[in-house]
Amino acid sequence: MHHKIFLTAVFAIILSGCQRKSHAPETYEYSKDSLIIFPDYQNIIIPANIAPLNFQVKNDAKNIIAEICAGQETLIIEGNSEQEIIFEEKSWKELIKQEHGKGINIHIFAETDKGWKRYPDFQMQIARDTIDRFVSYRLIEPGYELYRQMGLYQRDLSTFEVQTIYENNRVHDLEDNHCVNCHNYQNYSSGNMLFHVRSAHGGTIIANTEGIRKYDLKNDSILGPSVYPSWHPQMNRIAFSSNMTGQSFHLLDKEKVEVVDSESDLIYYNANNNSIRNILKTKNDLETFPCWNAEGNKLYYCVAHLPQLDSISDNDRYLFFLKNYKDIKYNIMSLDFDPQKETFSKPNLVVNCQAEGKSASVPRISPDGKYLLYTKGDYGQFHIWHKSSDLWVMNLQDSTNYPLIAANSNEADSYHSWSSNGRWIVFSSRRDDGNFTRLYLAYFDRKGKAHKAFMLPQKSPLQNIFLLKSYNVPELTKDALKFDANSFKETIYKTKAKRVDYKP
Repeated sequence: MHHKIFLTAVFAIILSGCQRKSHAPETYEYSKDSLIIFPDYQNIIIPANIAPLNFQVKNDAKNIIAEICAGQETLIIEGNSEQEIIFEEKSWKELIKQEHGKGINIHIFAETDKGWKRYPDFQMQIARDTIDRFVSYRLIEPGYELYRQMGLYQRDLSTFEVQTIYENNRVHDLEDNHCVNCHNYQNYSSGNMLFHVRSAHGGTIIANTEGIRKYDLKNDSILGPSVYPSWHPQMNRIAFSSNMTGQSFHLLDKEKVEVVDSESDLIYYNANNNSIRNILKTKNDLETFPCWNAEGNKLYYCVAHLPQLDSISDNDRYLFFLKNYKDIKYNIMSLDFDPQKETFSKPNLVVNCQAEGKSASVPRISPDGKYLLYTKGDYGQFHIWHKSSDLWVMNLQDSTNYPLIAANSNEADSYHSWSSNGRWIVFSSRRDDGNFTRLYLAYFDRKGKAHKAFMLPQKSPLQNIFLLKSYNVPELTKDALKFDANSFKETIYKTKAKRVDYKP
């Protein structure tokens, strides 16, 4: 064997009574079986500022030893009683520093009744591009019918630290029961942030340097509640979709739930003077999921064109959607925007999914303006429930469309966002069990290719199994939110939402 340089401070994580090993086994057989680890971190590209990628070995063994090599550094870690390989954070950072473009090489040894065996080695490549340090998300129980206890959280991707943004934790009092959703940031910064509160204490919460305020964005001239937001990258303006949303529950279908919009429009909110107006207000077009480009001169969105709604009464409208939900297909459109006049052009077709019998959702433009990232499924627009949903990209320079094959799975891959440098994608996926969404990260290289996605690392890999909640709406930011949960709670519970003016 090669002579190894060992540092006493980084030898091993000793958990659950495991004994310290000074080296990997010298006598072993190469296993013909595949190595199975959870999460699957084999042969992936990772950012240099990511927290340790701890994992569990799922193969049968009495004991597990991992030999991790990077440059001149070698680290020996013994698996604990759950066969988890847990990196000490300082040691992990040293490994990444020593990688020198050759990757972190990991060798797994397993002790069985017949002695030691070595599984096929794997690598973790370190990208030159870092990822934004923080990701915000919602955790929600997959009970569907009730929102009960849920919360918004912000995770430091360089550590395992999680900050609670807000939790609706007074669930014992039904009069206080409320939902929190649709958090959004301006230009990857916590300087301007918002989320909605529904039902009790309802309103749109906007947090910035002026503090935290609650607004009632409903207006007689607006279709309904403001839902999916997109903050203009430079101006204090927000595009929303206004959706009349409902849920239907399948008795036999494995996808369980269908979320439909019976009506939806696009609206424009001026956060400086607290005024609102319609961008598009149509009866036969269902507009949703607005998204600005990085320059702020174009607004993208999804739309389903349904001319048959002309002949359907308001009372029969929702019944129509329940019967025909699989026939509703969304395209991606855009509107040119004049920042000086604050006016929009007529709609332009960008991605015609309907022509191929498919449906698009959640358009997101890369920070360099070159790529449109979206999800494509068989029907509808709430693809978080659709097994057919995959991540797709359109190259806006040559209009080519293609799936992100290496990042996609056989289960629903849905809500996604870019990092501020355009090199990373974070998205929600049900690939692990088909029921719970987990957050996945994938490297997006300069040629427009996505690489194998990997699960958000946790201090204990088993946390991803024992946490019986789903992640959704991941949003990356470069900095942490400046307000704590008590500050939001004070505003939500003790202030009345300020009404907006309608200014066409």
